[in-house]
Amino acid sequence: MTDSNPPAAVRVFAAGSAGCVADLVTFPLDTAKVRLQIQGEGRTSLEGQTVKYRGVFGTIVTIVRTEGPRSLYNGLVAGLQRQMTFASVRIGLYDSMKQLYAGSADNAGLGTRLLAGCTTGAMAVAFAQPTDVVKVRFQAQVRLLESATGKRYSSTTQAYRTIVRDEGLRGLWKGALPNIIRNATVNCSELVTYDVIKELLLKNHLMTDNMPCHFIAAFSAGLCTTVVASPVDVVKTRYMNSVPGQYGGALNCAATMLIKEGPTAFYKGFMPSFLRLLSWNIVMFVSYEQFKRGFLRLQLKTIADLKT
Repeated sequence: MTDSNPPAAVRVFAAGSAGCVADLVTFPLDTAKVRLQIQGEGRTSLEGQTVKYRGVFGTIVTIVRTEGPRSLYNGLVAGLQRQMTFASVRIGLYDSMKQLYAGSADNAGLGTRLLAGCTTGAMAVAFAQPTDVVKVRFQAQVRLLESATGKRYSSTTQAYRTIVRDEGLRGLWKGALPNIIRNATVNCSELVTYDVIKELLLKNHLMTDNMPCHFIAAFSAGLCTTVVASPVDVVKTRYMNSVPGQYGGALNCAATMLIKEGPTAFYKGFMPSFLRLLSWNIVMFVSYEQFKRGFLRLQLKTIADLKT
């Protein structure tokens, strides 16, 4: 058992903890991304385009000015619940799945890594979809400073109850298909890019296994993921936030966007998405590597203490 190959339990706990740290740091960017992605929803191309949010920081300033700074963290509780299940599975079990698919091979090939990323990404959605639905809806709702106008939900618990009451249990799994596609895509681009870049840096002795190496690999993963996953992410956000009957399904949502808003709609919120994924990846992967080492050393120390 080494720092580079800790047991699955350590990796799972470290991934969940690192995901929570990353969410705490980057949540305002994620909220700005959601607001930009749903902007223009329900408008026909012939109607006047009144743009409320402009750019990443303009969106953040508008939210703070009209709704108060706390609105930037709408849905944070659901977001942290999501990371403790979602990141734990999709990131924490990636190495185990990669080893399973690789079998007796010394080094996993690109196909094996992509398959492992798809598998853990889909598994994570199966566990965390309800928390993702609640998080997106909280981030999308507008709360005016003077009143509660526009609020769909007042608390995380009330949101779960209201969705089940109004839409049934299926409401908590709304958008599961685009979310599975998105997270399989994100996992493949994010984890495989990080894995490959880090391995290349270490194998070619360009860097040692430390924080600068983790930073560069995480930066590459964030850039690759944003470019690949943005269209699916926009469809997922729109569909999850929609009222019952607004769309006939994820494909209908995508078709409606294309017809009414054009192909550029699929890259709405690209800049906050890029900034968020970039910063999220850097904070998460750097934290993950440190948590892995810290938890492993704590585990080994505990075992040693028990033996004495």
